[in-house]
Amino acid sequence: MLLTKKTGAARDIAAESNFVQSLRRGMSQALPTMDRRTFLRRSGVGVGAGLAAAPLALVKQAQAADERKIAIGDTKTTVHRTVCTHCSVGCAIDAVVENGVWVRQEPVFDSPINLGAHCAKGAAVREHGHGEHRLRYPMKLVNGKYQRISWDTALNEISAQLMQLRKESGPDSIYWIGSSKHSNEQSYLMRKFVSYWGSNNCDHQARICHSTTVAGVANTWGYGAMTNSYNDMQNAKVALYIGSNAAEAHPVSMLHMLHAKETGCKMIVVDPRFTRTAAKADQHIRIRSGSDIPFLFGLLYHIFKNGWEDQAYIDARVYGMDEVKADVLAKWTPDKVEEACGVDEATVYGVAKTMHENRPGTLVWCMGQTQHSIGNAMVRASCIVQLALGNIGISGGGANIFRGHDNVQGATDIGPNPDSLPGYYGLTEGSWKHFAQAWGVDYEWIKSRYASPTLMTKPGITVSRWIDGVLEDPDVIDQPTNLRAVFYWGHAPNSQTRGLEMKRAMDKLDLLVVVDPYPSATAAMAAMPGKAEDLNPKRAVYLLPAATQFETSGSCTASNRSLQWRERVIEPLWESRTDQMIMYQLADKLGFGKEFVKNYKMQKVKGMDEPVIEDVLREVNGSCWTIGYTGQSPERLKAHMRNMHVFDVRTLRAKGGKDAETGYDLTGDYFGLPWPCWGTPELKHPGTANLYDTSLHVMNGGGNFRANFGVERNGVNLLAEDGSHSKGAALTTGYPEFDHVLLKKLGWWNDLTDAEKAAAEGKNWKTDSSGGIIRVVMKTYGCYPFGNAKARALVWNFPDAIPQHREPIYGTRPDLVAKYPSHDDLKNFWRLPTLYKSLQQKNVADRLYEKFPIILTSGRLVEYEGGGDETRSNPWLAELQQECFVEINPKAAADRGIRNGDRVWVSTPTGARLNVQAMVTERVGPDTAFIPFHFAGHWQGADLLSSYPEGAAPIVRGEAVNTGTTYGYDSVTMMQETKTTICNIAKA
Repeated sequence: MLLTKKTGAARDIAAESNFVQSLRRGMSQALPTMDRRTFLRRSGVGVGAGLAAAPLALVKQAQAADERKIAIGDTKTTVHRTVCTHCSVGCAIDAVVENGVWVRQEPVFDSPINLGAHCAKGAAVREHGHGEHRLRYPMKLVNGKYQRISWDTALNEISAQLMQLRKESGPDSIYWIGSSKHSNEQSYLMRKFVSYWGSNNCDHQARICHSTTVAGVANTWGYGAMTNSYNDMQNAKVALYIGSNAAEAHPVSMLHMLHAKETGCKMIVVDPRFTRTAAKADQHIRIRSGSDIPFLFGLLYHIFKNGWEDQAYIDARVYGMDEVKADVLAKWTPDKVEEACGVDEATVYGVAKTMHENRPGTLVWCMGQTQHSIGNAMVRASCIVQLALGNIGISGGGANIFRGHDNVQGATDIGPNPDSLPGYYGLTEGSWKHFAQAWGVDYEWIKSRYASPTLMTKPGITVSRWIDGVLEDPDVIDQPTNLRAVFYWGHAPNSQTRGLEMKRAMDKLDLLVVVDPYPSATAAMAAMPGKAEDLNPKRAVYLLPAATQFETSGSCTASNRSLQWRERVIEPLWESRTDQMIMYQLADKLGFGKEFVKNYKMQKVKGMDEPVIEDVLREVNGSCWTIGYTGQSPERLKAHMRNMHVFDVRTLRAKGGKDAETGYDLTGDYFGLPWPCWGTPELKHPGTANLYDTSLHVMNGGGNFRANFGVERNGVNLLAEDGSHSKGAALTTGYPEFDHVLLKKLGWWNDLTDAEKAAAEGKNWKTDSSGGIIRVVMKTYGCYPFGNAKARALVWNFPDAIPQHREPIYGTRPDLVAKYPSHDDLKNFWRLPTLYKSLQQKNVADRLYEKFPIILTSGRLVEYEGGGDETRSNPWLAELQQECFVEINPKAAADRGIRNGDRVWVSTPTGARLNVQAMVTERVGPDTAFIPFHFAGHWQGADLLSSYPEGAAPIVRGEAVNTGTTYGYDSVTMMQETKTTICNIAKA
């Protein structure tokens, strides 16, 4: 929906003078950008940012068109529907393109997700398509400066060096960092690419934002994703936000929460800071960073003490709650809770009572819970609270886990994970054979690409630890050699901890390649001077300009698991190329180009071949049965995007409607076909809006908990009890996952067609390429293909079967370290030795808590996203947030002689010193400081402007908080401990 009259026949051209038409276009094309540019220059921002340069290329392009045709309104205008490329809410955008130039944008008012709203970032995405600070052509670092080179030179030199490193050190000496900014199809291709290269050394942003969620939640009830949706939160009667600042991190999601508040929903925010989200809440509760488990189990203490748990629900659908109850009542009495998290008994009791009296209730968390060395335990504690209250599998309830980037969910689902092939299939021989079949190549050929069968089935190094893959003693690394090359394919280095050591690791590499629409902080870090003893004199650094998501097409998965299709808005600008084209061209140079695109048609873009992206999604549809990425065909997704108006805002379900272009009947579909969307597209499963909902038939989006952990343990039943099943199921008790054997035992085998029998013989629902097992189980018998089991409150395969509070590796409370120590060190964990208790005890022995008495945490701002390179290069956003800053409490500031607006030094145990502006505020308590993590471009007080490619530095630069953050990793996923470290602050 556009707030303008349509062009062409819809407009009475005769009624307008040529001058009026020309003025309208001139205003819409030139003035907004020029006005903002002039404003920035005059306000002083432009001077510091180097903005006072030549006129924008956008304006030049518009002026280059035939002026006479513009004057009479005879220009080609098209509208392309796309999706914001920032956070995971999934806000739809209509992009208006005139003569190939993106001239304006509108929010999609028909979108059931964003309802015509945008945050600051979403309102400014057009600038990413035409941004002046883009990386425009391939570059190479020569004598400390980036020089322009040709694509042929870049690809030839990079591929030659890769092949030489492969010959000398094997395929595992290269590390591939993918991107949560990639589309689903590009993410899938990235994992396929690295597999064909012969390595599992790949990863992406999800490792450092929600890997603990994925592991912890999947091991609790089946899938490690948001159970409900932003929209469904309108049905909640209470919402507990813990470790989520949605108003800044996911601003448009607050629309749905505010609608819920209008109908009486109680909103409670638990956070070490008084955030913008807290400002909208009925109650804000300040806890000490890292003490989520004491608070959550403090709630459970009162829930159990008062008999507020949903016992019938627990008996039928939950395993291990009795053990959890005993542990909580013994360990988390009110005095222990207050000692650990700082919240008094009355407050904790009040929250527990509110959640008991207002069901259904939803629980929201983000990186405030995940980014800890016990992040896996924290998220499981949240899950257990919801299970105890019976809030999972119901509308208005759920674990509403807000993901970060626009496609971090999709990249996690089917992208470059080091421990799994797409769809969480793992790395077993059977998984490899499944994908060999899907990819149309011989399993033995893929096997031959790896250095050994052992390495083929061994999880790779995580992105959070690639620096140790370079710096660690080779004798203690569980692979043949250290890492010698790294690809940064759409990832921000300033999002990772231990920045000082990362700089050393970058300097020691033989090869560093950045593939990105922007040069990113990687380019500046690589070019800036380091220690002479660290620099590899043979190191080569290349920058390759990737197209944005607005210059290609494909699907992306929002946090609620809904898929949306992006149309290409404009052609790739300058010399940029799409990621799929770069992958194909590099694969061709490395000797597996034909195998890489075997199942795809090719299309020409700028005269060069790239895979047809719809064909890539069809390959996903034919392989990723585990999580139901199989029903979302390109055709169905495009029909949804064209007909957003038919979907209900609360339920996301279409009450009717047919797509005018294809005749597809949308009736009953949930918007975006949220996964799992079971079976083939022809089955027309509607998607699953709320996971594990037994009140609905499985063909209407219903379900139950997954049978993924066996049928019994120590003689105790792990399957759902009698009477607990999805609506209309032929089996009215718990049952295991379906395979060919179970189908035959039940007498359902003959419901398969002959072709389906041939494909399903010897297979289970995950590897049956026909989808026949799924079709018969769901459509004919109303059962769930992955079985019907109990959720696990007790996760016996994790370091702590019952979540245990453990103090962070770097903390300010030695008294609590003695009571709640970290884990024992691990000699081999994701291929690397990992420190826990020994480092924690050393920090206490060195009395670091006296030298660095303030807890340092980090988080988001509404104006920027992720590492910030894109958004800080956007003049519309740069104006809004011009400085990196540290929030410091008035007491802590007064004790240090610091006043609001002063320049200060923030020092940490790593030896790093960050020069930022002080914001004296009671948002944080006296024991805590906060720095946003979107900044880079300054390094311990020095501006790195000269280290960026000329003209491509972000407008706003500042210190990266992660230059100073410390060592610490989750005991299951290797998540970095960014939310809790320590610092001191002094006036500069």
